[in-house]
Amino acid sequence: MAQQAKLTVQKRAQVGRNAIKKVRKQGLIPAVFYGGDREPINLEINSRQLSTLLARAASENILLELEIVDGESKHSSLAMIQEIQRDPLQPEVVHVDFHAVSATEKLTAEVPIETVGEPVGVKTGGGLLEHILRSIEVECLPGDLPERIEVDVTNLDIGDSVHVKDLKLPSGVEALVDEDLTVVSVSEARVEEEEVAAAEAAPAAPEVITAKKPEEGAGASAES
Repeated sequence: MAQQAKLTVQKRAQVGRNAIKKVRKQGLIPAVFYGGDREPINLEINSRQLSTLLARAASENILLELEIVDGESKHSSLAMIQEIQRDPLQPEVVHVDFHAVSATEKLTAEVPIETVGEPVGVKTGGGLLEHILRSIEVECLPGDLPERIEVDVTNLDIGDSVHVKDLKLPSGVEALVDEDLTVVSVSEARVEEEEVAAAEAAPAAPEVITAKKPEEGAGASAES
């Protein structure tokens, strides 16, 4: 199930580019919390606390008890990370969106799919494992949301496949994609066949015909 953690954040009064720059210089990350009937709340997060939280998680599907501190008061809300924005040039988080959730209401989320084991068709048959579907959208209660979905591919031989309908989803979790979509498959390695076909299709090198070089002294004799 999704990891559940507690994260303390501060309410942020100042908004705008200049304010956000100041927040980041202080080692904080700007964020926003929204959802339900509430007005969006601008927040700031300690970057080290967030980095530690993300490092311990298998995915970004983390169920949070978000403790929002506003001066002398504080209150907690159940939330999930909706989006994490990162610097395009550096692996740094620059903004986070939190979405309010209810423990009794279903939500939709994208869950990563991970393979476990080495297929027999790859190990002994020289085949190739193709991981086609890397994640799927699911619907469930927040407390039932898995961090990831594992697929055991150990017994897959060449020509075998696993489809969405074959996934072992936790109780209360429903896939929202076509059940016939292929998740993983094992196929024959086609490298040698492609190399032979490429060689056969390659045009032959043109034959170069050069004029016969006259023997030394032949030209002189003709002229004289």
